Amino acid sequence: GMYRIDAQIADTPEQRQTGLMLRKEMPQHEGMIFVFDQPAKQCFWMKNTLIPLSAAFVSDDGVIVNIEEMKPLALDAHCSALPVRYVLEMNKGWFAKKGIKAGSKLQSALFQVQK
Repeated sequence: GMYRIDAQIADTPEQRQTGLMLRKEMPQHEGMIFVFDQPAKQCFWMKNTLIPLSAAFVSDDGVIVNIEEMKPLALDAHCSALPVRYVLEMNKGWFAKKGIKAGSKLQSALFQVQK
């Protein structure tokens, strides 16, 4: 299937650090994509994040490497299985409900431009 996501871009250190902290809700078709300068093992936690999230760790070509389910306010780390440049956070369970899993390919102009 094809699904349109309205994702805010977090591509500065400050935006990546704040992420979706303190938000009480997020519409189902919205999310946040974190963009890093270089592929690396990326790890996320949920300190000060109030809504449950699913994080897809995405390679340069848009292929999902792995998806992690994250609980609100938890301090445990959720990491990419391989080095990635992108992490897409959506409401918890969004990827599963859409049948999107590791190996699925996302399409975006972001994945076609290499820095």
